[in-house]
Amino acid sequence: MERRVLITRYHIKEVVDRYVDINFSVNRKLDYLIRMEIGDTLTCEQHYTMRYIHQVTSCTSSELAQVFGVNKSAVTSIINRLFERELINRTRDEKDRRVVYLTLTAKGETVFLKMEERIQRLVESIINQFNDDEIQTFLATFEKLDRLIDESKETHREEKL
Repeated sequence: MERRVLITRYHIKEVVDRYVDINFSVNRKLDYLIRMEIGDTLTCEQHYTMRYIHQVTSCTSSELAQVFGVNKSAVTSIINRLFERELINRTRDEKDRRVVYLTLTAKGETVFLKMEERIQRLVESIINQFNDDEIQTFLATFEKLDRLIDESKETHREEKL
């Protein structure tokens, strides 16, 4: 049977404050380290965009906006810069000319893989400080947090209807 801990309002504030502080600190520091690894080659947003396109092979700017939780204009500026640097292709759908698919160019794939290799080495040097049980527990807990947030978003969406 799963053990549940009763959390008072006072205690939950401490937990939330601690989580927000840690999350902000880790993300800020990790983004800084990633920026140091990718240098002037790409911005973090450009790298994350290329990473997503690499994972799914092809997508639209609307899909990117939804995945990253930003408006389409924010994605459009990133896409335009990547296109100007010949790192992505834009291909119109033959049946619906309004739909534009984004894919990595050969140059984009090369640049992405080079940056990804640097980031992998960085993350590996940090992750190697943890044992396997710590890594598995962290990942399982973070995945559970992600799932619970998705469920909460869905509940809030239903309540608004």
